[in-house]
Amino acid sequence: MAKGRGILKFEIDKCKGCELCVHACPAKILAIDLNVVNKKDYHPVTCTDMSKCIACGSCALMCPDGVISVYKEED
Repeated sequence: MAKGRGILKFEIDKCKGCELCVHACPAKILAIDLNVVNKKDYHPVTCTDMSKCIACGSCALMCPDGVISVYKEED
């Protein structure tokens, strides 16, 4: 992963699959994972390419359930 990139952590079992984060992501790296069903019987969000995350935090800000945490990779 390139220096200064983001690291996303998801609380998958809290996700309702609303897709607000998917639409808010400027890097277009979030998607609903149709291969996974969480404890609430929803398809949760996933990151398709973490190396492209810019750590902007838009996804976390849009999430109404606090599912996403964004960290910035340090040296």
